Amino acid sequence: MSLNTTLRSAISDNLAQTVADYKDFHRTPELSMQETQTAATIRSKLEALGLETRTYGGTGIVSVIENGEGPVVAYRADTDGLPIAEDTGYDYASTAEGTLPDGSTTKVMHGCGHDTHITVGLYLARYLVEHKDLWSGSVVMIFQPGEETGEGARAMLDDGLWDSTVKPEVVYGQHVWPGKAGHVYVAKETAMAMSDCIKVTVRGKQAHGSQPENSVDPIVLGAYMITRLQSIVSREISGRDMAVVTVGTFHGGLKENIIPDSAEFKLNIRTFNEEVREVVLNRIERIILAEAQASGAPEPIIEEMYRFPRCYNDPATTDQFLEAAGSELGAEQVHLDQAVTGSEDFGAFGDDIDVPYVYWFFGGYSPAKFDGDEPPAGNHSPFFAPDDVETTLETGIRAALSAVLSTVGK
Repeated sequence: MSLNTTLRSAISDNLAQTVADYKDFHRTPELSMQETQTAATIRSKLEALGLETRTYGGTGIVSVIENGEGPVVAYRADTDGLPIAEDTGYDYASTAEGTLPDGSTTKVMHGCGHDTHITVGLYLARYLVEHKDLWSGSVVMIFQPGEETGEGARAMLDDGLWDSTVKPEVVYGQHVWPGKAGHVYVAKETAMAMSDCIKVTVRGKQAHGSQPENSVDPIVLGAYMITRLQSIVSREISGRDMAVVTVGTFHGGLKENIIPDSAEFKLNIRTFNEEVREVVLNRIERIILAEAQASGAPEPIIEEMYRFPRCYNDPATTDQFLEAAGSELGAEQVHLDQAVTGSEDFGAFGDDIDVPYVYWFFGGYSPAKFDGDEPPAGNHSPFFAPDDVETTLETGIRAALSAVLSTVGK
């Protein structure tokens, strides 16, 4: 749906304040499920619009914008930061610190762009409140914590979100990424991968480093496991299917001349469908147990840390979004794209109540940066932040409004 001139003018007139709000959120990120100040700010800004708010999952904020009879839609924005020391060089760069689950202190930044998502969500709410003549129905605004750890959506749902809030007919969401500012990218059907995170504790037998014959070395054993795990994708998964098996951490031992009694590594697995996922998880367990047995080691401990569901864009809803966003931004600015191997817990909001949803991306880099000699930094990088903030925010707001109004618009 194409926005009218009055609404476009309002977006343009408020852009300086929109950018200022974005920079405030950028300066003050908080770690997953610790977004207390962020949640308080969101609540305050929504209540200033005359909206009631409710809290779910500890730091999740929900507000329902009601405007007479009509369809019900939901829009979700995530709010958490990452344990990264920012290195963008911007004068509004984050210097915030947070505490990790193990008690250690870390620098924190919005290295995935959730500051952008918060700002777009708040201004979407503002324009829906200020321009009720353009639509009728209800819009459920969801500000979700803990997306980075896969905890937030489930925490809000388990806290009774859809038991105490009007259920939507469709759910919308979006994400900034290293695309060209002003452009929108969306995939049909599978949009983002499932993700599993597994912790493996390799158990061995401690001995002096000079007497390896008295040990079962968990570091050597872990190295064999990790090397063999890399053969799953190359030798046990069809070339027609997608799978990624990554070992992101490996820790063992405290001193160079002591063979430790245990080591630990963590895996991240990405797949596009449930059948391939089950094959990969089965092969991982088989290899880990077999390598332990081959080394005469005690059975290792395999623990699931968390899981992200598949993000599946309903085809009909995606077509509707493509038409609406193309009408608003220009068809040449809206791209039908391929699925990405990143993961999201956004889909849980629709999957839990069996309603369709669509999730898209919008670019954050100016043409000069996007087309420059060096590829622009991606999400989860200390260098990631939109360099064309105005266009990025304006595009996010217009895309969100066009999607929501395509269902509730008059």
